[in-house]
Amino acid sequence: MSNSNNAHVIKTVLPKPAPSVDAMLRQVRAGVEDLKAKDVVEIDVRGKTSVCDWIVIASGTSTRHVKSIADEVVRKVKDLDVLPLGVEGEREAEWVLVDLGDVVVHVMLPRVREFYALERLWTVGDQPPDAEEA
Repeated sequence: MSNSNNAHVIKTVLPKPAPSVDAMLRQVRAGVEDLKAKDVVEIDVRGKTSVCDWIVIASGTSTRHVKSIADEVVRKVKDLDVLPLGVEGEREAEWVLVDLGDVVVHVMLPRVREFYALERLWTVGDQPPDAEEA
């Protein structure tokens, strides 16, 4: 009787490492630029929140444009094998949020963007006070 000590080997495929935040930002930029988004702003929120590292805010000229920009961002990051953790607001498309983990993208109609003022919310205290206020 032969005694076999061969262990059963399970072959696993290691997942690809996640793309860098810079690579994701490049793809997001390409998506918003390709669809001619307006007033694109990138805000570094490292140290301000643990939710993400960067917030990208862009405007579209209509609900169709807003949705198309968000769809293009999703398409571009898929080139990096990244799937969004979530996409919210596509039906109304006045404000579409694309959650990519380290990068969160907000595509909004100008009136919605003005009302919620996310740029001001995330950049309060970043600018030095005006000379007049000193």
